[in-house]
Amino acid sequence: MQIRQLFDTESSTYTYLVFDGREAALIDPVREQIERDLALARELELELSYVIETHVHADHITAAGLIRERTGAKTAASAAGAPCVDLHLEHGATLQLGATSITALATPGHTDDSISLLVPGAVFTGDTLLIRGCGRADFQNGDPGQLYDSITRELFVLPDDTSLYPGHDYNGRTTSTIGEEKRHNPRLAGKTRDQFIAIMTSLALPPPMKLAESVPANRACGGVKTS
Repeated sequence: MQIRQLFDTESSTYTYLVFDGREAALIDPVREQIERDLALARELELELSYVIETHVHADHITAAGLIRERTGAKTAASAAGAPCVDLHLEHGATLQLGATSITALATPGHTDDSISLLVPGAVFTGDTLLIRGCGRADFQNGDPGQLYDSITRELFVLPDDTSLYPGHDYNGRTTSTIGEEKRHNPRLAGKTRDQFIAIMTSLALPPPMKLAESVPANRACGGVKTS
């Protein structure tokens, strides 16, 4: 299995191209970056099998529907997420890429449909767990207590050397490990559930700039009609 990490500067979103042999999946593609992402897949002579969303995003519009139209890849997301996708992933569901299994972990709290994606030695955490931070929990049925439970019960139980690939970073960081975040994440390290909830409810963040546009578009796979 190999991983390519790609970045959208406007939304600070990471997209991941994951592949084993010639079979590939794109995780959290951004609409404005579709030509870049498809060009890389062509250069590496890959066949896109899946486009996977970690949740219904509020800060960018997905390229999932467009990629499905252009490549025939199947779209996948949480069973609680966008109704437009081909595959609704329950907790523990797997997708196969060559010899590599991608396992969906239900990790709600940032949004009610958030999932993380586990592969051998690594986990793609979307907005659930970031490098030295985590996603906010104040819209799209987010819940800080549920977020704490998802992180501590699903992610922090993984081996400490598991590589962590986040959905965003705003400070130029690219990857971490589960062990690092357990020790050094300021919102979580040494914090009780009640302390975490207090931190999250005191953030008072403004809404994402593209919230009104992105959420309905992403529930429709980027505004592309299903077949």
